[in-house]
Amino acid sequence: MPLRRLIVLCVLMGVPILGWLAWRNISSHRQPMPGPTIEKQPVAFAIRTFDPSAPPADMPPLRPGEEAQCDSNFLSNASVGGEAERNDVTHAIVTITRIKVTLQLNVTIWAPNNASQHVLEHEEGHRQISEYYYQSADKLAERIAARHMGEHLLVTGTNLDAEFSKVLQQMGADITAEYNKALNPEPAQLRYDAITDHSRNDVVAKDAVAQALKEIELASTQPGTNPGN
Repeated sequence: MPLRRLIVLCVLMGVPILGWLAWRNISSHRQPMPGPTIEKQPVAFAIRTFDPSAPPADMPPLRPGEEAQCDSNFLSNASVGGEAERNDVTHAIVTITRIKVTLQLNVTIWAPNNASQHVLEHEEGHRQISEYYYQSADKLAERIAARHMGEHLLVTGTNLDAEFSKVLQQMGADITAEYNKALNPEPAQLRYDAITDHSRNDVVAKDAVAQALKEIELASTQPGTNPGN
């Protein structure tokens, strides 16, 4: 009966953005633009047991009635670079030429020392759903980043280098926000809990996972529906 934290860390929330600055003349030769770079790190998985009477301080709190949980944390870091064509001392056009997105998924199952096999299998089902969405996360990030490759942005100010850096940071934040919104396993997780009654019924976890994913995929093709219900 888990509470999952689905987190995509925005580049403006403690994750640094790397920016590249290249000034060039307007007449300089334009090279073919490569596609974005996506680095998807392997899933980091751990099982941690705890004493229900004295849970560890770093454990996410359980909701009333819960005895275990699967904590899934999706992280991303967008690094953006570009070239600038200076029009005058206070105006330039920035072209986004490089984007790198690093993706990560950390999954921790928190289970009491006396957890039953049925409860553990239930939490494992939540893990499987998270990893299912992470399988295609790199393709999702690539599609999002590709839309911004070659984008032209106007930069103005007395310190163009500083303004250029701000533009890159904002672009990184925008890419991260788009990824966060598009990567949404929560409806499937909620549906899985509904099917299994938070592990309180006898539905087999792997069957519930398959049913939840199938129903959410079907619901996503029908406008006006709420796949989480």
